[in-house]
Amino acid sequence: MVTGLMGLLGLCVGSFLNVAIYRLPLGKSVVFPSSHCLTCKTPLQWYHNIPLLSWLFLRGKCATCKAAISIQYPLMELACAGVFVLVALWEPWAEALILGLIFALLLALSVVDFRYKAVPDALSFPALGLAFLSGDILLSVEYGLLFAGGFALLRMGVSTLTKKEAMGEADILIAAIIGAVVGVSLGLVAIYMAAVLALFAFYFFSKKEIALPFIPFLSMGLFVTYLFQTPISKLIEVYYG
Repeated sequence: MVTGLMGLLGLCVGSFLNVAIYRLPLGKSVVFPSSHCLTCKTPLQWYHNIPLLSWLFLRGKCATCKAAISIQYPLMELACAGVFVLVALWEPWAEALILGLIFALLLALSVVDFRYKAVPDALSFPALGLAFLSGDILLSVEYGLLFAGGFALLRMGVSTLTKKEAMGEADILIAAIIGAVVGVSLGLVAIYMAAVLALFAFYFFSKKEIALPFIPFLSMGLFVTYLFQTPISKLIEVYYG
């Protein structure tokens, strides 16, 4: 019952984040004007805004002008629903709600960063604030600040050595979220995993001249580490005591 409700909530959160992904990088309000077709500008009726179902019933086309509706919309809604369901399988509903929102916001930030190479504060700061509430507040704040400081020093050092800006300031916020959510040991694993995934992706896309942001990999590293934190923690204990 709780898992199903969390899945429905995830669909609704994903629907809202679709609006944020499109509007925030353009400096537009996520509230006004109301949802409308991006092609013919016709305002949508309430039954055109039902997460996932409306896209399926309309067959991915505007009800008025028949322009194609990006598949990003149902995919984002499904991804957020999946995130909420997975978290609800591991955590009590209150903690699952906070963590589901954090991972959904990170997913939205990843999409925005990939498409626009920008990270809206309206998404990143709420994610950080929720991360501080995801566990013991004092420890979450301590670990978050520790990781933020570590990333800031790393950014400064690499930028000095390479004589060009390394990483972005937003990466420091994501590092803080990682530390706040999973702590030090698992946070280091998440960042290592993100670096490995990024290296493979950068190698694959190196000949295609596609600039890849780091936030999607940090977010993925955190989510995978969270899902498999028990076996990862056991491995750490075995190898490092």
